[in-house]
Amino acid sequence: MKRMLMSACLALSATLCLPAAQPAGNPAELRAGASRIDYTPRDRLPSNFNGVLDPIHVRSVVLDNGRTRVGLVAIDAGAMPTDLYRKVSARAAEELKIPASQLLMSASHTHSVPFRLDGSVEEIILRSLRESIARLQPARVSWGTGVSPINVNRDRVDPKTNRWWEGPNYLGTSDKTVAVVRIDTPAGKPIAVYYNYAVHAVIPGTLDMISGDIPGAASRYVEESLGDDAVALFTSGAAGDQNPIYFNQTYELRDIRIADYAQRGQDISNAMPPGGQGMDRSNPRVKLLMDQQKRINETLRQMLGEEVLHVMREGLEHSTGDVTLRGAQASTSCPARQRTDQGRAGVEGKYVDAGEVAIGLGALRIGDVYIGSVDGEVYSAIAQRLKREAPFKHTMMATLTNGMAQTGYIPSDDAFGRNVFTVLNSRLKPGCAEAGIVNGLVGLMRGL
Repeated sequence: MKRMLMSACLALSATLCLPAAQPAGNPAELRAGASRIDYTPRDRLPSNFNGVLDPIHVRSVVLDNGRTRVGLVAIDAGAMPTDLYRKVSARAAEELKIPASQLLMSASHTHSVPFRLDGSVEEIILRSLRESIARLQPARVSWGTGVSPINVNRDRVDPKTNRWWEGPNYLGTSDKTVAVVRIDTPAGKPIAVYYNYAVHAVIPGTLDMISGDIPGAASRYVEESLGDDAVALFTSGAAGDQNPIYFNQTYELRDIRIADYAQRGQDISNAMPPGGQGMDRSNPRVKLLMDQQKRINETLRQMLGEEVLHVMREGLEHSTGDVTLRGAQASTSCPARQRTDQGRAGVEGKYVDAGEVAIGLGALRIGDVYIGSVDGEVYSAIAQRLKREAPFKHTMMATLTNGMAQTGYIPSDDAFGRNVFTVLNSRLKPGCAEAGIVNGLVGLMRGL
């Protein structure tokens, strides 16, 4: 254990990317601009998609304090490819004067968008940032938190088999916090809201239709409520072990799909569910359950959206004086393993050593707000530990940001030993990642 933690700290210090010092001077006026671009692939759908349920977007906001800039990007997408982040961040630094350490590009992790984004997305992101810069206007920043009950821990012991499985664990670790950063004009007109919540975007997954899922739908709800000029950016909190609280795919739809595949001689009872494939969509029961999935997505998006609006109305603390904008990046490295057997849950995995695997970290300061970023899918307990140990009141963790770690899921230390798919398929050995992430992010934040 100690050797692993030391390894993580040494890797962190060796790859630390410090921000450029901001020149001294009189306090400058903060300015902000935001943009939203629809990038729904209506005319070029992948073959495994049956249509479009709702539109998907690239959203951005740029902050400028007269000395430097910060860019925040939120994409309705399954993941943030590392190569895409590197290309966009290099061009944003050169063309738009946004340092790479001060650009956060986050994927919502919707499972209803192709995980491999095509090359056009790079230009769309840069276009969105340019539009945000063109709309810069005097602004102020405020912060608040609320609570939403729409997530639940998904590491549960099956009451029938006494094995771990993906089911609602009402007693498990779950962070219900909705963190909200509001950016508006000095007169109080909303420019953008950047909000963070830990929930997997998996509700319409069996429909095989393009969808922004809960994050995209909640953002549209907030934007409708604030007026179309405002832009709402969702970032995924530590949702590695968090599902929507009502999620039928774990129950009847999964049972129907298992039975359909079994008739063709294929056992998927302990395997990754293959989307909505294998279900007879003319079956009245299947059709009803899929329609209910659409409706529950609308319900949960309204609940999350209303909590964001509630915080914006009543629970904000305003930043005062000059707003500092600073960022830093690092990576931490942990011992890796490779699984040699199969099975989604219930049986202990077998592994061989597989060298080291890196986790990308970042920290961004916007006035009194500190955003820690991780390029993987992190368990909720790790983000809660970060918020306990960080010396700053306004702290959040944005995951699936600035790349896609090759770790698989990033379980908390206490989760290892649970034979559920997120732990079984993690490439990480126990005892390193949690401390490496928390200590690394706290160190970066202190440096800002």
